[in-house]
Amino acid sequence: MNVFWFIPTHGDSRYLGTSEGARAANYDYFRQIAAAADALGYEGVLLPTGRSCEDAWVVASSLIPATTRLKFLVAIRPGLSSPGLSARMAATFDRLSGGRLLINVVTGGDKAELEGDGIFTDHDTRYEITDEFLHIWRDLLTAAHEGRSIEREGHHLSSKGGKLLYPSVQRPHPPLWFGGSSPAAHRIAGEHIDTYLTWGEPPDAVAQKIADVRARAAAHGRQVKFGIRFHVIVRETEEEAWQDAERLISRLDEATIARAQQAFANMDSEGQRRMAALHGGRRGSRETLEVYSNVWAGVGLVRGGAGTALVGSAEQVAERMHEYAALGVETFILSGYPHLEESYRFAELVFPLIGVDRTGHAGHAQAGPWSGPFGEIVGNAYPPQASQS
Repeated sequence: MNVFWFIPTHGDSRYLGTSEGARAANYDYFRQIAAAADALGYEGVLLPTGRSCEDAWVVASSLIPATTRLKFLVAIRPGLSSPGLSARMAATFDRLSGGRLLINVVTGGDKAELEGDGIFTDHDTRYEITDEFLHIWRDLLTAAHEGRSIEREGHHLSSKGGKLLYPSVQRPHPPLWFGGSSPAAHRIAGEHIDTYLTWGEPPDAVAQKIADVRARAAAHGRQVKFGIRFHVIVRETEEEAWQDAERLISRLDEATIARAQQAFANMDSEGQRRMAALHGGRRGSRETLEVYSNVWAGVGLVRGGAGTALVGSAEQVAERMHEYAALGVETFILSGYPHLEESYRFAELVFPLIGVDRTGHAGHAQAGPWSGPFGEIVGNAYPPQASQS
């Protein structure tokens, strides 16, 4: 399993939907989380995109020198920027980071946000633009390694003599990641994408998506990898985990939930519709919000996009991850509240159960005795040992 963490550039808190227990979304905090993820052994970090966030490219670029091996999953927005500009940005970032860039292709589904950015096309037209965008983007980066220019004419986007003078480190280009639940999105994934991402739905729904995207990729003679996006609330016991899940939404009132759900209802995103269907816009009890064993839809009451969390003991969370992995999911992109503490908690409790060895990563670069002991020295003399209980 590859496990990613999340940089909360739209804010972080201990209670959803309120400023109580909130933290400033500033560089110092982003850097703390990135450094923690780098040292703990996470494969990479996802940076969100949209008007509710700090710009993903600027933030990710600023975190390159604060990390040593961490990969950055950063969004490109077809229709918002040109494929040529996006290709140059990707090549530059990839070189400056030493090949640590991953590309998250985000077509967008928030009508209000898109119109605010000057995009007035309908759902399927946006995916037509995404298709043409990716043809040009991929051609430009591939051609850069061969020192040639490209020609491509499309209905929405074209490139005449397009050329990159500085190629990316990764060949033929940084890997493309993408999420989308509509048939139009699945067509894009099958033709262009290296890793298809789904939000955290119950296993049967995820399995159907994987089968469809896999078949579409096979029709193009391609293979696609798969990832899933979850929040996580993991504790030493199941009881503690569910108590903290309830605590996370304990300050929510019905008016706040209603405002959030109305905003989501105005979107034309099939993925957002599927997230909303899991909870129906109602706070409810654990029984109504637990949509599958240890899969909780409470986060989606007020948070757009990924709205489900894995909730339980370390053993239960690891078991659910193995269940999704058996479907073909290789990468888990996780987040938790607050993100700094939860990154440590998940790594300490779950990594040993899913085969991630923290001792060989940044912060413990010299695995073995030279890396220093884990934990406080006992009695000023003895390195601490694992509990036998």
